[in-house]
Amino acid sequence: MQRSWDEAINLMRERIEGTIRQVNEGFPHWADPHTGIWRTTANGDWTGGYWLGMLWLVSREGGGARYRRLAETVCARLAPRITDDTAFKGATFYYGAGLGSLLAGSESARALGLAAATDLKRRFNPSLGLVPLGAKAEEGSQVGQTVSSIDSLVVSLLLFWAARQSGDLETKDIAKRHTARVLALHQRADGAFIQSSKLDPKTGELLQRYTHKGYSANSVWARAQAWGVLGATMSCLSGGIDEGFLAAAVKGADWWIDHAPADGVSYWDFDDPAAPNTERDTAATAFMASTLLKLSSIVPSEGQRRKYRDAAEKAATALVRGYQTPVRPDDRRPVGMLVEGCFNKREDSRREDFVNNAELIFGSYYLFEALLILSGRLQPSDV
Repeated sequence: MQRSWDEAINLMRERIEGTIRQVNEGFPHWADPHTGIWRTTANGDWTGGYWLGMLWLVSREGGGARYRRLAETVCARLAPRITDDTAFKGATFYYGAGLGSLLAGSESARALGLAAATDLKRRFNPSLGLVPLGAKAEEGSQVGQTVSSIDSLVVSLLLFWAARQSGDLETKDIAKRHTARVLALHQRADGAFIQSSKLDPKTGELLQRYTHKGYSANSVWARAQAWGVLGATMSCLSGGIDEGFLAAAVKGADWWIDHAPADGVSYWDFDDPAAPNTERDTAATAFMASTLLKLSSIVPSEGQRRKYRDAAEKAATALVRGYQTPVRPDDRRPVGMLVEGCFNKREDSRREDFVNNAELIFGSYYLFEALLILSGRLQPSDV
């Protein structure tokens, strides 16, 4: 498959170039699957770091100095977000700034990432045992300050990275406590992840557990499952192997593999009764392809390593062959797009997220990451 991985990487590099030409001051959020025109956000929202992550990744390839200069310019635009009251800036600053330090040795990116991590660290709530979503989180103003979600494991990505950079043991301890609490709240006994939880503000007691972006309150939304496995896996890679985190990652990965469609590309929600006549979610699948490759690098047995590597290759192959726009005379779309990402199909979603077939910047990032790992150009521990 080496040739296929290289071809897919080259297509994604072409798409990166097209995005650079199209997007100026904003951050790409999602793109129309027919035209490739990006809908952007002014401040990066929670997705903007993934565009930077793609630039940092491609800066390791040919012509890297140009991409690095652009990435540093775009990264500087994140500075006003450092003190935003949102747990989801963990993703923005880990992929947008932390990777700049890890992949390109950027001191300016490192400083921004550490500053955002310091702000997140002080938002840790001992009564809840975690960093709450925050008033400026994607749905924070609607669901309140005592609600958590599996998505908030992005806090752990940033804090574990910051702890390694600074040597601050308190930051690492908070990252571990946040990870442990979020996993305990949201993973069912069978390994599936439920998206959200409501907590008692005084005691931290779990009052309600539910999914608010999926098919139903008890359904397994595909991206929630991906977030759970990714957060647990990355916490082990970045913070050191923790048997509890590793067990959560393995249970979550096994659940995904056991429930995914035959081709490995998930439906938007595993419990949608309309399946197979319902939307796929290529972005969630790209999440998992990358995460399974990382998980395969840390599990103890050869059988597990091969199982997760094979599942990742299967998913990546299906994405590249079935959902990446090709070079073809009769196809007028920009090449290298990962289409059929289901951002949010619920009518109560934010207006800027209400799209069920699009190229999603975070899906494209994770596919690019997975392809680079599969091709041997990137090691799982690099990111």
